[in-house]
Amino acid sequence: MPNKKTGQRKKAEKQKARQKVIRDGVRARKDCITLAPCNGKMECDKCGRLQKNRAFCYFCESLQRLPCCAECGKVKCMLKTGDCVIKHPGVFTSGTAMVGAICDFCEAWICHGRKCLSVHPCTCPLADAVCFECERSIWSHGGRIFTCSFCDNFLCEDDQFEHQASCQILERDDYKCASCNRIGQHSCLRCKICYCDDHVRRKGIKYDKNGPLPCPKCGYETTETKGMSMSTKTHKYGANAREPDNYAEPKCIKRMRRRKMKMKRRILKIILLSI
Repeated sequence: MPNKKTGQRKKAEKQKARQKVIRDGVRARKDCITLAPCNGKMECDKCGRLQKNRAFCYFCESLQRLPCCAECGKVKCMLKTGDCVIKHPGVFTSGTAMVGAICDFCEAWICHGRKCLSVHPCTCPLADAVCFECERSIWSHGGRIFTCSFCDNFLCEDDQFEHQASCQILERDDYKCASCNRIGQHSCLRCKICYCDDHVRRKGIKYDKNGPLPCPKCGYETTETKGMSMSTKTHKYGANAREPDNYAEPKCIKRMRRRKMKMKRRILKIILLSI
């Protein structure tokens, strides 16, 4: 006969299952972060500036006439009977009568539905949304949040194009493996390092045959180097320091030529004076 589960064990298993559901939901919502209601577009009624969905305008701090829920995306509660915390039988509510709280992570309104109030704070996709380039959070800028299609890091509206244009550059001078001298077939776009088939796998860890291999350093999914337009670092010294438009000589070579010319003139003067 199997041992009966104690109340503490049942509670721990329920908590573990709930945490797994929350993590899976956050990952799924992070993949489509541009479609999330808390990251949607909003036009201020007073100043008319476009920005991310917020409780108050980022620029003029005015309250919106029709706030949008950060979880379900509705602007009008039409539930006559439901899970509304504030009951309104037979009456449709909108505006401030529909809202119940403000999310601390995405700074957007949450409607007075019991499900939205209990679910959104735990599964907000913008909970740790800090721009990878400028390190600004939601409260520090008024734009929307995006994710890089290569390294999956958060990006603000100002830095998303510049970051993605330079995201496929390795932090090395060649495509060799970080642990050996062989060419790396797998690249981590977060660490900007290549790995060969032997060093990308850790000992004692089982990997999914059909899924991508995780990076040994950070755990992010690696991609095949041949399928990406990866490039390496370039150093501007020596011949690379020349200007590409007119192929001008470096300043150090010009100085050496001037010194040689001065020396020749001095030698000629000494010869002429001696004659």
